[in-house]
Amino acid sequence: MADLMALIAHDLGGEDAISEMERGLIRRIATQQVAIEKLEAQFAQDGAAEDKALDLHQRLSNTLRRNQEALGLKRRARDITPTLDAYLARQA
Repeated sequence: MADLMALIAHDLGGEDAISEMERGLIRRIATQQVAIEKLEAQFAQDGAAEDKALDLHQRLSNTLRRNQEALGLKRRARDITPTLDAYLARQA
């Protein structure tokens, strides 16, 4: 879950570029994604899905999509231009 949260934050421009409210949404999105993946793994192992588990999967998926839309399903550009010192160090 921590890795997923870091990847989502990176997609949004990094930890310095996100607000506290976005950070909260990232936590919820990662939690929902992990829960969905666990359910899907169980479905694959069992070869089927019980009605109750399938209903939970559907509700989690819908909530995940809404949270992703609220967060913004786009990547943000981040300046990765090296400093002059970093550039000269790489050239040496």
